[in-house]
Amino acid sequence: MSVAHRTELDAANQLDPAFGRGLPNACYTSETAFDEQRRSVLFASWSGIGFGKDVPAPGDVHPIDFLGMPLLLVRDADGDVSVFQNTCRHRGMILVETPTSIRKVIRCPYHSWCYALDGALVATPHVGGAGCDKHAAIRTEELGLFRVRSHVWRDVVFVDVSGNAAPFEEANASLLARWAEFEQPIRHGGEHSSFTLDVATNWKLAVENYCESYHLPWIHPGLNSYSRLQDHYDVIDEATASFSGQGTRVYRRLRDEQGVAFPEHDGLSAQWDEGAEYVALYPNVLLGVHRDHSFAIVLAPQGVGRTLERVELYYTEQAAADPALAAMRATNATLWHTVFSEDIDVVEGMQRGRHGPMFDGGRFSPAMDASTHRFHVWVSGKLLAGRAAS
Repeated sequence: MSVAHRTELDAANQLDPAFGRGLPNACYTSETAFDEQRRSVLFASWSGIGFGKDVPAPGDVHPIDFLGMPLLLVRDADGDVSVFQNTCRHRGMILVETPTSIRKVIRCPYHSWCYALDGALVATPHVGGAGCDKHAAIRTEELGLFRVRSHVWRDVVFVDVSGNAAPFEEANASLLARWAEFEQPIRHGGEHSSFTLDVATNWKLAVENYCESYHLPWIHPGLNSYSRLQDHYDVIDEATASFSGQGTRVYRRLRDEQGVAFPEHDGLSAQWDEGAEYVALYPNVLLGVHRDHSFAIVLAPQGVGRTLERVELYYTEQAAADPALAAMRATNATLWHTVFSEDIDVVEGMQRGRHGPMFDGGRFSPAMDASTHRFHVWVSGKLLAGRAAS
């Protein structure tokens, strides 16, 4: 890291938004910076890679490329989700190419080494010669799949590739406490409750835009017509500094032509009667909660200037299972697709703007940009810590 780049990161690491600057252009445009963020930010934190719904039944496996690292989601016989490196311990072959359901073992297509759903190596055909499936030099108990530390919350599958992050519950204690009322069963809304946006922007700009409501009057006129800028508030995590975002005091529930609404979660306090919150759980998961549904977005960086935004919607068990509500679930997905699509031109425009060499990271409005500014502080802190440790 150059002295100038280090100075720019120090400027972004100021807690007071009145004095801090945004991350330098290189953080959005440089391949070298992208590689550094992979190591020091995305691999060193609890990053989202997928969803429990990707492996709905025991025996289901789902391969994921996470920033070039081949991973495999596996739901075992007990219904638990684990994450392994999708690499055979023999010759490094990719084990699973496409999502599938297996009966008993994960079999390498190259030499048929086989692994149980818990990652244990259970078969090594002909490893000791033709017809001999054992060899003293091949200690199967030491050659299970590499397990990647993982945690599932609100159906999002998080991984800590480094293995050094604080336990998930500790690292994200503030948000878990803030949304404790929503610790209730949720169920995916089905085929019409999923969509993916392919956006020509750096992943961080998608986070930054999501954090704030400042842009509502100009970018989301439909939403702003009833959930106005003045109806929103900042959500700042002062304790663990693991998330930031916004909330609204005037959430409007969707109803059909007969006035029917989705069944609600049980026992919520009065703040959620018309309240909703939308936070970015650092580094790359965007979450929204309402009394009748929620959503999760995993941002999958595809390179320095391209991001896939995978959106999944969830409901109460009753709302998700009721076929009479299928049309409403589809309508709800369409509404959210419209809202999130309205942001595409903005984040793509900021990405192009970051190639302007005279842009110095910009300035933050202390009144309107606090949530976005906190994300800059967090990212710059992770990068500075990574450099200090190397």
